[in-house]
Amino acid sequence: MTDTIAVDTHSDIDALQQKAKDHLWMHFARQSTMETSGVPIITRGLGHHVYDIEGREYFDGLAGLFVVNAGHGRTRLAEAAARQAEQLAYFPIWSYAHPSAIELADRLAVYAPADLNRVFFSTGGGEAVETAFKLAKYYWKLQGRPTKHKVISRSVAYHGTPQGALAITGIPGMKEMFEPVTPGGFRVPNTNFYRAAEMGAPADDLEAFGLWAANRIEEMILFEGPETVAAVFLEPVQNSGGCFPPPPGYFARVREICDRYDVLLVSDEVICAFGRLGHMFACDTYGYVPDMITCAKAMTSGYSPIGATIVSEKIYAPFSEGDTSFAHGYTFGGHPVSAAVALENLDIFEEEGLNERVRENSPRFRAELEKLLDLPIVGDVRGDGYFFGIELVKDKQTRETFDDDESEQLLRGFLSKALFDAGLYCRADDRGDPVIQLAPPLTIGPAEFTEIEQKLRGVLTEASNRI
Repeated sequence: MTDTIAVDTHSDIDALQQKAKDHLWMHFARQSTMETSGVPIITRGLGHHVYDIEGREYFDGLAGLFVVNAGHGRTRLAEAAARQAEQLAYFPIWSYAHPSAIELADRLAVYAPADLNRVFFSTGGGEAVETAFKLAKYYWKLQGRPTKHKVISRSVAYHGTPQGALAITGIPGMKEMFEPVTPGGFRVPNTNFYRAAEMGAPADDLEAFGLWAANRIEEMILFEGPETVAAVFLEPVQNSGGCFPPPPGYFARVREICDRYDVLLVSDEVICAFGRLGHMFACDTYGYVPDMITCAKAMTSGYSPIGATIVSEKIYAPFSEGDTSFAHGYTFGGHPVSAAVALENLDIFEEEGLNERVRENSPRFRAELEKLLDLPIVGDVRGDGYFFGIELVKDKQTRETFDDDESEQLLRGFLSKALFDAGLYCRADDRGDPVIQLAPPLTIGPAEFTEIEQKLRGVLTEASNRI
């Protein structure tokens, strides 16, 4: 399938590539690659496909960046943005308010569990995490317990790139060039059951492994001292490392530990909220109530940037009276256009039953991907909802992984380009062991699961022949 592109000739395309080389600094990218081979330029999206400047079609297997949950090309979302911009394009929520922010805060409070009723808007996920970090420290100061400032997160977990959020991120390679980062971040094991034996954890009993992993949080709290620990930050399904779901009983035990030692539990749902796991908020998927939820990305399905930190009445209480304020904010937090788009996007979720669709189809998606386990390079398929990781191994019997040089050659030297050339945009990553991640728009179903499996099979078969 081809598409009408915004340029007329190859000379125009070449000119655009040159401008990119001369001026565009891409995120998390090796600029040298663009210098030598150019960069894919995506010009249009429709449904679960995107199209490049040459008109080639690609299956968007990552929903942009875990974002476009309602799919590309939703005219009604663009129209909602235009209507709001015509009426009120911008006004801050610094001591003022506007209707779309008020209505969205009310809507999110209805979706959130228990008494998580207070919504602090930002413009993205990293800012939402930064907000939660600052708020956790300030909250304990207001309780007369100023030494509670440390935060615990999991190994290899990604929680954002701002200085505070980076302290919570558990990927050493993302932090070493920026050190010293904000102090106070401590790491515990994640829930990668496939690698349980390597952690010295129960490897033949999933529930026992989950309790073991949760108990490492208690161990860290006691080691650092409960009067120094402010919060624990956990994703419902850990993204980085390749989609680690929580074992049965894990979050119930974590909640129990946090309550015992007066530690706040933050559910980082920047990726997992808004349908990725089949509920508006993923903590409902696993039956736990956090003290705070951080969210962003799919709140608008990416049609306009927004983020939020949703907090319980307990945390909000010190700010509800007197002259205490939270001296924190963002110019574009709760932006009128973004909030209006979010409301329209959530209408789509409800009208089309996207959460129900994910819950119904997730087992079929998993079963289709598990067919790839017959390939020698595929060691594990894991995840939940419409969020799956495929771990690649050098030796399937021993679970031996690739060394750094082999990973570099496999992922960047072959897989990333081969998958894209095969018409599948997804993530091939080595933050942890080498994995392929899939998080497509929530609008797809069984036919598309098969299409994804077939595209992966062709590329991974070739990759298997290379090891």
